[in-house]
Amino acid sequence: MRSGGFAVAVLYWGITMLGQGLPAQDWANLARYREENAALGLPAENENRVVFMGNSITEMWGQVQPEFFAGKSYLNRGISGQTTPQMLIRFRPDVIALQPKVVVILAGTNDIAGNTGPATLEMIEDNIASMAELAKAHGIRVVLASVLPAAKYSWAPKIHPIDKIISLNQWIRQYAEANGFTYLDYFSPMVDDAGGLKAAYSEDGVHPNLAGYQVMAPLADSAIEKALQSE
Repeated sequence: MRSGGFAVAVLYWGITMLGQGLPAQDWANLARYREENAALGLPAENENRVVFMGNSITEMWGQVQPEFFAGKSYLNRGISGQTTPQMLIRFRPDVIALQPKVVVILAGTNDIAGNTGPATLEMIEDNIASMAELAKAHGIRVVLASVLPAAKYSWAPKIHPIDKIISLNQWIRQYAEANGFTYLDYFSPMVDDAGGLKAAYSEDGVHPNLAGYQVMAPLADSAIEKALQSE
């Protein structure tokens, strides 16, 4: 069979398999919070709703320190393992559609780890900037959080993240300052002398434990308050 005929045959097979119910992949995990978002409804008139967009560090926050979110209009929209392109895809349903006053974006470490393939710092920065600019266009105040320190990733041992995290955080700070966003520095109080996450704040060197989240919580509250008071 000629190459063109082979391509047509493969395309026909793909269409046939889709027609037979081959499951589609929800790559960005758009379904994760779909029902919860639908049940939530729009914020009350004077509600200072805040959405936390992130990966496992954000998602686990609600499990390890649930009292941080209790009694507040704080919505946790973290999904374990996610990278910035996945977050960008779900940014409209999981952030914009909820009409928060503030979004806190904590993202980038999984990109550096290569969770969804190789990613340059420029690619990560572009995705973070796109989320921030989407938020701004919809009247949502933006808090950009630094990436937490990490000396290594257990699931990606060939990656050496320290220098990349430092460079990405420098860009996040500069970008936030240049665009009137609030910069949230988790890195400085949590980094050890070797450039990793302090042992007291983590069991695996990447994800905070309760002590780590207790460091992060007042910093996040302060950044949110600053963002709410900004023009």
